[in-house]
Amino acid sequence: MPRFHVDGPLSVGHTLPLPDDVVRHVHVLRLQTGDLITLFDGAGGEYRAELVEIAKRAASARIDSHDPREAEPPYRVMLAQGVAGGDKMDWLIEKTVELGVSAIAPITAERGVVRLAGERALKRQAHWQALVRAACEQCGRNRVPDVAPPRDLDDWLDDLPEASTGDLRLLLSPRAELSFATLPADPPSGTVTLLIGPEAGFSPSEEEAIVAAGFSTLGLGPRVLRTETAGIAVLAALAARWGGW
Repeated sequence: MPRFHVDGPLSVGHTLPLPDDVVRHVHVLRLQTGDLITLFDGAGGEYRAELVEIAKRAASARIDSHDPREAEPPYRVMLAQGVAGGDKMDWLIEKTVELGVSAIAPITAERGVVRLAGERALKRQAHWQALVRAACEQCGRNRVPDVAPPRDLDDWLDDLPEASTGDLRLLLSPRAELSFATLPADPPSGTVTLLIGPEAGFSPSEEEAIVAAGFSTLGLGPRVLRTETAGIAVLAALAARWGGW
């Protein structure tokens, strides 16, 4: 059954006009009046709906029932990712959403090849958020991770709140003090913040500032992974360790 995200709120018994992007998908998929679709608004669960009207540039659906089904892992990971160049950032955002990341904070750093500010930064944020919604539609998640505006590392660290009990802050680094064997056997009760540098990594001074902000350095073994691979590898490993599959 096709799945679509709709800005809520949704409620059973309500007939609503579908947003333009969903209407385009309805036409691409050649759906017909009477076909069943699944809608979700990010507030939890999903809704079974029936298409009741399809026009050239509009469509509407009647919401028939609500299913509280969720597909979230039993832990929360916020990915702070050094902005990668080209299509790498798009690809890793899509894949990390599929692997259960809860929020994404794009970070610019000294050695990063991408600089984002002003209107360009807002456009990229909107683009990435649209990728997140599409990934949730595809993978069956009903909670939509938030993509924060791109920020410089120093500014992001300055605004980072004090860690709460149960939080875990990890910086991927080839000069790591921790390995996966030293991580807790059970998922933390708080938020796991995973910080990954851009293509050339963080500078030594940046790593010092990150560690001073309460991050522990985590290694991935003897091989150095690309920035667009590292987060995916960590999320997959955490899922295997903490029951996220």
